[in-house]
Amino acid sequence: MTQFLPLVSAPVLILITALSYTLATVGMKLVSQDTVPMGAALLILGLVVAVLAEIALLRKTDLSIVYITIVASETILVLLYAAMIGEGFGLRQATGAALVVAGLLAVSV
Repeated sequence: MTQFLPLVSAPVLILITALSYTLATVGMKLVSQDTVPMGAALLILGLVVAVLAEIALLRKTDLSIVYITIVASETILVLLYAAMIGEGFGLRQATGAALVVAGLLAVSV
């Protein structure tokens, strides 16, 4: 896998990293609900893939751009997951999330 990742474009690596961190977050949520074996497996897999993809990404792109883009992408993905599993997501949370993502985008441009 480490030999394949440097061949992937930066936007795809950002997506892989964000998805992998989101997978790790899903794993943490499962562990918190006593689904330990499956949750721990997703957590470990997500973190390993995220680290490998981010290392490959940092070889191509500046840290400041990479970090902000990954955090914005991961935030959106985790919020979508939270909505899918029915966790409370009202106007206040949506406004806060939109402000965080807008702030990240403003800093990165």
